[in-house]
Amino acid sequence: MARDTWVLFRHHLRITLRQKAGMVFGVIQPLFFLVLFGPIFATIGTWEVLVPGLIIQLSLLSTGMAGFGVVHERRTGVLERMRVTPAGRLALLLGRVLTNVVTLAVQVVLLVAAGFAFGLRAPAAGLLAGLALIVVLGTSLAALSYAVALTMNEQLFAPVMSTAVIPLVLLSGSFLPMSMAPAWLDALSRVSPFRYALEALRDLFAGRYLTGTVLAGVVVTALFAAVALAAGTRVFGRQAA
Repeated sequence: MARDTWVLFRHHLRITLRQKAGMVFGVIQPLFFLVLFGPIFATIGTWEVLVPGLIIQLSLLSTGMAGFGVVHERRTGVLERMRVTPAGRLALLLGRVLTNVVTLAVQVVLLVAAGFAFGLRAPAAGLLAGLALIVVLGTSLAALSYAVALTMNEQLFAPVMSTAVIPLVLLSGSFLPMSMAPAWLDALSRVSPFRYALEALRDLFAGRYLTGTVLAGVVVTALFAAVALAAGTRVFGRQAA
């Protein structure tokens, strides 16, 4: 399976590298928030609070929309042709997911670099640990995005996912901590795994590593990854086997 995953990963990565503009444009919206909203936010908060929120937003916009690619492949018959390959179901999924995660990692590095130019001062250990957490979260989002794309009408995927991203970003507390929200909204946000990932990321960027918040973020993100990969593998296998 490892060899099949590697071959498929290289194939999809080559396709992605031919579309460098897509990687750049994917990070533009969070950069706009950093440039235009950041100086205002800095008067009531810190860059170590804002930048992790923008990273979560970027994750949802990037890997959360990964299913667009498989919708196109499904429409053009590429998935149908996968039936004649010996690659396993998990390899067919992971080859795509790993490409999405590499793209996300590059975009996160660009966003963090811009954050440092504005005043972000996160420790190196916190940055590396945060990147590892985002890689797991991005893997989950990409796998889930593919599962959703293959189970719903092709015409509905784009509007449904685009609409879902905004409330998920807001409920995660990307722009303002949910502790400032009304009690009912705060309670609703606790259902979302993105809140726990974001709070853990903020602790890591602040140099706090062995905290309950970080532990909760790691555990919730790992569980989310397990569920998302299981769902993605099952749906992908049913469509491509």
